[in-house]
Amino acid sequence: MQPTIALTVLTLAAAVNAGAAAPPGLERAERSPISTFLVAPTRVVWQSAGGVRNAGTLLEPRAGQALLKEPMPPCVLTATSNASAALLLDFGRELNGCLELITPMTPNQARLRHVRVRFGESVSEAMAELGGPRNAQNDHAVRDQVVALPWLGKKCVGPSGFRFVRLDNADLALPVELSCVRAALQIRDVPYVGSFTCSDARLNRIWQVGAYTVHLNMQEYLWDGIKRDRLVWLGDMHPEVSTLHAVFGFNEVVPRSLDLTRDATPVTEWMNGISSYSMWWVLIHEDLWLHHGSRPYLEAQQPYLTALLKRLASLIGPDGKERIDGMRFLDWPSSPNPQGVTAGLQALLVMTLESGARLLTTLGDTPSAQRCADAAARGRRVVPGVNGSKSGAALLALAGMRDAKETADTVLKAGGPRGLSTFYGFYVLQALAASGDAHTALEFIRTYWGAMLDLGATTFWEDFNLDWTPNAARIDEPVPPGKKDIHGDFGAYCYAGFRHSLCHGWASGPTAWLSQHVLGVKPVEPGCRRVRVAPQLGDLQWAEGAYPTPRGPIRVRHERRADGTVASTLEAPPGIQVESPSRP
Repeated sequence: MQPTIALTVLTLAAAVNAGAAAPPGLERAERSPISTFLVAPTRVVWQSAGGVRNAGTLLEPRAGQALLKEPMPPCVLTATSNASAALLLDFGRELNGCLELITPMTPNQARLRHVRVRFGESVSEAMAELGGPRNAQNDHAVRDQVVALPWLGKKCVGPSGFRFVRLDNADLALPVELSCVRAALQIRDVPYVGSFTCSDARLNRIWQVGAYTVHLNMQEYLWDGIKRDRLVWLGDMHPEVSTLHAVFGFNEVVPRSLDLTRDATPVTEWMNGISSYSMWWVLIHEDLWLHHGSRPYLEAQQPYLTALLKRLASLIGPDGKERIDGMRFLDWPSSPNPQGVTAGLQALLVMTLESGARLLTTLGDTPSAQRCADAAARGRRVVPGVNGSKSGAALLALAGMRDAKETADTVLKAGGPRGLSTFYGFYVLQALAASGDAHTALEFIRTYWGAMLDLGATTFWEDFNLDWTPNAARIDEPVPPGKKDIHGDFGAYCYAGFRHSLCHGWASGPTAWLSQHVLGVKPVEPGCRRVRVAPQLGDLQWAEGAYPTPRGPIRVRHERRADGTVASTLEAPPGIQVESPSRP
């Protein structure tokens, strides 16, 4: 390091530590909120028939530093004109980040070696060629590339979302030698303040996987996916934020992402180009207000919030029917049912206007709040048919525009968990809870989200259909002859084949739902000053856990008595009033 550069770095470090201004030219430097953790591969899933030596070396603990003398022989990939030399590594669970390739001292120092790196969320994706009928792609993150390796050094490849990595020697002239391969997991180093445990181990696992799915997507902003969809999608954020509240409590990634999209979207346009996503922006803000109670932050939203709600109120006509323009969208699986989408949008617009009326009342803008309330009242008079859409019916029930029990019995429970999506399945679960049927909701979670775990998932997917599962292979093994590839053979719309994301934050709804309805914790005054605890155990014998609040976690345990009633024990931080009908 040159002295002048060293001085600049030391000066910057001293300034940061002392809280002083940064040196000239570095004022815009930001400290990343993301931490890096190093993860070793857990197994070699596959290797080519020839050309691979010492693959087991890559599974041994290593220092992660190139050495003049290695303690064990490197892994060597030697390709020929007749055969490739390749292997496939498993890192044990889905990760977001990069791959580190560390090379030893080799002959022919001046000649660079080249290796092809293929990331995969499934074994079959890591083994796939780009394009083709199974649609392997490099969108948003380059997951298939050839890179040059340094002599006696380290090469970082990525980032992407992956669990599996295939490495091929891309150079017939020279062998590739690797002394160490490891993943650099990039994630926020934040504690899991919330928790959930119950008498069903499958549900406990689902809660954890949903929490981890969102955790991986908590990067500089709150993304929807870590392979494809490394973007901020406002509608997709709603279940993610619900999970965040149940697991982490407050995290700055939420307002940072809300404000990014607000500032990029004139109020005359729709967020992400989708009308419903501007509505979800309003609903997320009320959730933030109830959970964290930051009045300065809410006040900062007032100009945009007021203008947006004025526009939304104008979209309910004198006859009460919504007149939403632009892209009419709930989620992709709902799209073939335009009547169901219309029903869902009618309900979502009413919910948004009523939420907006409450927020504007809090902000002291009575005339604007009344405009929202009047428009919502007109909208309530129109209850469109749902044409069998579980998503549309669920929103109508949550808006109070259809009877929740009748909706559950006639629409939501028809066909069991078939017809769910990983996004709007959250609202189906919410509507089932509103109907008082936690038992069916728990069965839906076990069957639908649990089926992904049965197929090897360690995070929840962009979409899933139970009709895909017959004769389907797991994602963590090569697909045997005669079996279906659950990743490459299925998917639709923008996520056909391997473009399908297997880590999508919008799929985390069961985590939030289990905390909200089985633990039963719901804030009813801003900042969780007053919280209602009303557990719905369904068929569970007991459940316990913690729910984050600004004053510390609320801890609860619920147990079913012999007579079927539920006894609860609660521990709340000072300053939080708890209401519980099941407290002994």
